[in-house]
Amino acid sequence: MVNVLKIKELRYVPRWVVFFIDISIVSFSVLTTYLFLKNLHVKINFIEYFNEKIFTVIAVNILFMFLFKTYAGIIRYSTFFDFFRILWASGSALLVLLGINFISDTVLGKPLYLYPALFLLFFISIFLMFFFRMTTKQLFKRWMGAKNGLSKIRIAVVGVEDQSVSLANAIIHNPGQPYQLAGFFSARSDSKKAVLLGHKVYNKKELLKNDHLKSRFDAVLIREMMDRTQMEAWVTLALDKGLKVLKSPDASKINEDGIIGSIRPLQIEDLLERTPIKIENEEVKSRHFNKSILVTGGAGSIGSEIVRQVARLGSSLIVVVDQAESPLYELKLELLERFPDQNFKFVLADISNHYRLEKLFEDYHFSTVYHAAAYKHVPLIEDNPHEAVFVNIGGTRNLALLSKQYNVSRFVMVSTDKAVNPTNVMGASKRAAELFVQSLQNSPDNTTKFITTRFGNVLGSNGSVIPHFKKQIEKGGPVTITHPDIIRYFMTIPEACELVLQAGTMGNGGEIYVFDMGKPVKILDLAKRMIKLSGYTPDVDIKIDFIGLRPGEKLYEELLTDNSTTIPTHHEKIMISRDPLMEFEEIELLSKQIMRSAIKKESLQVVKILKIIVPEFISNNSEFEILDKTPEHELYQQHS
Repeated sequence: MVNVLKIKELRYVPRWVVFFIDISIVSFSVLTTYLFLKNLHVKINFIEYFNEKIFTVIAVNILFMFLFKTYAGIIRYSTFFDFFRILWASGSALLVLLGINFISDTVLGKPLYLYPALFLLFFISIFLMFFFRMTTKQLFKRWMGAKNGLSKIRIAVVGVEDQSVSLANAIIHNPGQPYQLAGFFSARSDSKKAVLLGHKVYNKKELLKNDHLKSRFDAVLIREMMDRTQMEAWVTLALDKGLKVLKSPDASKINEDGIIGSIRPLQIEDLLERTPIKIENEEVKSRHFNKSILVTGGAGSIGSEIVRQVARLGSSLIVVVDQAESPLYELKLELLERFPDQNFKFVLADISNHYRLEKLFEDYHFSTVYHAAAYKHVPLIEDNPHEAVFVNIGGTRNLALLSKQYNVSRFVMVSTDKAVNPTNVMGASKRAAELFVQSLQNSPDNTTKFITTRFGNVLGSNGSVIPHFKKQIEKGGPVTITHPDIIRYFMTIPEACELVLQAGTMGNGGEIYVFDMGKPVKILDLAKRMIKLSGYTPDVDIKIDFIGLRPGEKLYEELLTDNSTTIPTHHEKIMISRDPLMEFEEIELLSKQIMRSAIKKESLQVVKILKIIVPEFISNNSEFEILDKTPEHELYQQHS
């Protein structure tokens, strides 16, 4: 029978059916009122016009039910708003009938209806219509609950503020979704015996002592705008008690149905996200508005976000250069759809090709160059040091010299914390690139401001640790970590790119800007937290293996060299690092020499010259450690 009627596919009762039921309720209310008066032996006026009187009452009620659209609401979502519509309709009908009574009493000497009968009819009809809606709503909720009961996720909403209550209401009023409200968690000390929406409010101290929360709850629901410290505390409590953690945007942002669809498992990125820098948008915009901009490495994680942010600033042209064909094409499709009014030029090119780059500078007269192209994977570069020379050093040299030659206003290079006291070829190559860029600032006839930004790991970037861990967890493990004590700094991609754009507006050129990265994160703790957020137990469901430091890898990263001094800027989280400099003639000579060795693929000779350029470069867990045993003066002699 259920399948025949297709009840499961019926989204809501048709309006005409609700309208018909309301008419039936009014008719029943009239009959009930009449029987009540008859049993009390009350004499009715104008009994000879009984049928006409009943028809008039029903007709007046139908008129106002139609005007106030009492039938328009979806029954299973009925609220007090629907009650007020019924109240207005029945109240208006009562006023009209009272008016008819007044006229009848004035003209005929007695009222057409008994006044108590009209008020009794008013209350009975209101009660029955609202009772019908509430009963239908509860029956539907119970039916959906029984249908999905076994798969329902029992949720505890964190907080008792208005936003949390709105989230809880959204769960209650959407019985078809896979969540079931099971209670509230609160840090307030006055909530021990409180009940909200029919569910208990559990105090945080009570929760900490309870080791059986899994018998009552499956997950906790946290709001997006919750204070980061509070979120961290609640997540820790939930994971320690074996509960999943879900996240939802604030109810004020999304409608009721949308909130349920936006509930998702909490990601590790949510816990690592930080308060972004406050950017001086007017200054940044003036530097880009109606200007021609070049972004190298534009299809990468950092480069593509720089392009997205610059695209909002009204540039006349954005030239996006990358040698990765497929990512560049995908970015092109995205940007053309998101920014249809922005003029883009997508160029497939290798920055180590000077002639290809020079044509771009000739044609487009760039105002600002954002240089984000680089090889960044430490183990791969350790095995292929000549490639780091071609791209990280040679490519940077090409772009910097062309920027000077074509009077580019600002050249902004994206560097890395691995360039500080490097222990691998990748970091050393980036430090060499920094030195080259800085050396041009005071070179003859230079008008370009050369600026470098240096920061740590970015969340979700290509090849970073978090996506890698996610894939390992999805496969059932093991999660592999190089060392139990390894730590890293993290920041978000938008935050990193805001820093790059802001740095492009600051200073006189030649500066290396470093960022207050906050507290470092222990990678082992990060892995355990990710495993728990996925609903597993570390070293029980998902094993953690330590595989040893990779070639060139170090336990912790630094943002400042030992010999550097830090100068504050007007941004409390942005500082200037005063690192040792090299004269242009010296770094230019060494750059040409290392390029010749790279062309011959003389790896040992490449790294030897790299150690001369970057004296603080000490190889770690690498075949090039042999070079560190050679005194520095001998390195020079051998190189000569």
